[in-house]
Amino acid sequence: MRIDMNRRAFLTGVAALGAAGLPGLARANVPTPYSFDLMPPLDDEADYFKWMQQNRGEDAAFLKERWSRYRVLLANRDVWDVPNKRAFLLTPREEFVLKQNLNRVYDHAYLDIGFGVTISGPHLVGRMTSVIDVKQGEKVLEIGTGSGYQSAYLSNLTDKVYSIEIIKPLAARTRGIYDGLIARGYTEYKGITTKNADGYYGWAEAGPFDKIIVTCGIDHVPPPLLQQLRNNGIMAIPIGPPGAQRVLKIVKTQAADGNINVARSDIFNGKPVAFVPFTKLEGDVIKGTHNN
Repeated sequence: MRIDMNRRAFLTGVAALGAAGLPGLARANVPTPYSFDLMPPLDDEADYFKWMQQNRGEDAAFLKERWSRYRVLLANRDVWDVPNKRAFLLTPREEFVLKQNLNRVYDHAYLDIGFGVTISGPHLVGRMTSVIDVKQGEKVLEIGTGSGYQSAYLSNLTDKVYSIEIIKPLAARTRGIYDGLIARGYTEYKGITTKNADGYYGWAEAGPFDKIIVTCGIDHVPPPLLQQLRNNGIMAIPIGPPGAQRVLKIVKTQAADGNINVARSDIFNGKPVAFVPFTKLEGDVIKGTHNN
């Protein structure tokens, strides 16, 4: 997720939201009740289309675009294991973008979702999620709810997803999207708990977390997030100077003597990925960043 600190961009985003709205396409309820045993075909396009229409009742045009992007993600090694393949193929990205961007919903690009904020591209979401290796039943914290797509993807990996959004009206809008989709049969989203807050401080009362994923750039690992990460837990976070962060995999372990060790590796092999700053709240106002 990207946040534009410029006031004009914020107002423009609000105006765009009012003019265009969310997709809101007339779709039937999901035909088959959700369970973690549901498994769409992963290797054959025609079988995937047939299965998804029978079990999820989704639009054929979007399914075609989703499958095409899936094949590129596989070739690019942005997803590689069965749980993440399944999660990507089951998550309807088209439910989380504005109407004017529906024709680009599976593009390899950031897309505006109003409020000066974007939905991250499928490749970035896929790789960051694959790297943290979420197991069913694990507790995951997301910093930056944004459109809701990342948490929706995560909810196909575990039923314990916690997500924090700093922009209050965006947090409320996205919660409404989840609730609307739950009513239509996407009951996996019942596993997503959200709140409006400053994500720097994590969610101590809900922790500790097995995995943490951060979607905004900062020049250090926030101590509260590291404290709330379990031993042997994994975090994905963009670290570095403004506009040139490296997305790091952070692994926290505890040695026999009780000392905490933190290992870091770059998931894009040194390639910089531009994220906007990790903003902070002063009272109820977003002001400044958490950079040192």
